[in-house]
This record gives sequence, structure tokens and C-alpha cells, in this order.
Amino acid sequence: MGTRVGITYGNVEKLFPYEEALRSVGLEPRPISPQDPAVLDGLDGLLVSGGEDLDPAMYGQPRHPLTQDPNSARDAMEKRLLEEALQRDLPVLCICRGCQLFNVIHGGTLVQHLERNDVHQVRPLTEAERALPVHPVRVDPGTKLAAILGDLEHGVNSRHHQGVDALGAGLVVSARAPDGTVEGLERPDRRFAVAVQWHPENSAGVNEKDRRLFEAFAAAVIQS
Repeated sequence: MGTRVGITYGNVEKLFPYEEALRSVGLEPRPISPQDPAVLDGLDGLLVSGGEDLDPAMYGQPRHPLTQDPNSARDAMEKRLLEEALQRDLPVLCICRGCQLFNVIHGGTLVQHLERNDVHQVRPLTEAERALPVHPVRVDPGTKLAAILGDLEHGVNSRHHQGVDALGAGLVVSARAPDGTVEGLERPDRRFAVAVQWHPENSAGVNEKDRRLFEAFAAAVIQS
């Protein structure tokens, strides 16, 4: 049984809450960046973290004026690692940008700028505010996410101006915001391949449901 989990990232200053959330459930984080690329050998799971916008060229679209400058090295690294992890059936947890990449590598597309940006792209001023829920999501019954969170409505934090548009092949939507924005995805033919659009790493210490998400990921990792 293993406990080593790779965490992909672009900005080292944003790593701490992911590492803390993993350590709190008994997992050993292994940071992976474009400057320190790695293979999955020796790892027991993969967490794809949040960050800047994906390059729209990855899903065949021109760049929207409000889409951020691409980080091609990170895009390529995370695409390679996520595809390999899914091929090996390693447990995978994808967060925010990671959720969007999860959709894109399965042939899906993204909305490059959400109309309800006031709801979804909330900019907290303090670390404590990062944990606060700003809108609910409705979790679909019968999904792995529903089994983890326990009931069908969950308040989440939110820091994204993009989201899932066309759904990737083989994926299931597991949660949506009240305006219909996709907030959760999963791949049911894998042991644990779950993606969420919010940031449970910020709230796992104070929100029991978000902690359950990391506990379920840990259980799958330890059994791998």
C-alpha cells in the first residue's frame, strides 16, 4: 500500500493548502512543476491543482480576450501525467483548472469566460475567506461524488471564470451550480477519477464534506 501523491502546480506559493490537505489524510505530497518534471513511477496517485487558464488551442478554439496567457509547459506536463494516470488507473483528483483539463483531455471544451463571473470568480482577501462557501452546488444522486459528500447540496468556495462547455467522452457530470455551470465531473470506469471546480483544499480543515473528498481520495490511493 502506498501513500505518495504527485501534485502538479505552476506557482509554488499556492502549494501549501494542497499539501496540508493531503497530509491531513495520511498522504505524502510530491510536488511536480514544469521546472521539475517527473514520471508517475513511484507515485500512488495524482492531484492536478488549480491555476491559470488552459491554452484554448488544446480544445480547438481561438483565444478569448479575457483568457489568460497560456503556460504551454504546464499544459503539456499535466496533460501527459493525467493521461498516463488514467491509463494506469491510478487514483486522480482534479481541482479547478484540473477539472477543466480533465474535461479537455477527454475531448471536451470550455466556456472561456462565464457570464456569471460575479458568482463564480470570487476573490477572497484573506486565507480564512478562501474557505467560505459562496454558492451551492447540486450533487447528482448515484455518482461517486454523492457517495462521498453524503447529501445532494453542498456549499462551495469559487474562484474561476471558465468552466466546462461540451462534455468530454466517457465523463459524467456529478455536480452543477444553480446557473447550470458544471462543478463536478467523474469517470465511472476508473477506480477514482473525480474532478471538482471549487477549491476543497482551502476548506477541508473546516468543512466536513470537503474533508471527506480528501479522505475518499486517500482511501483509493492507499488501496492502489
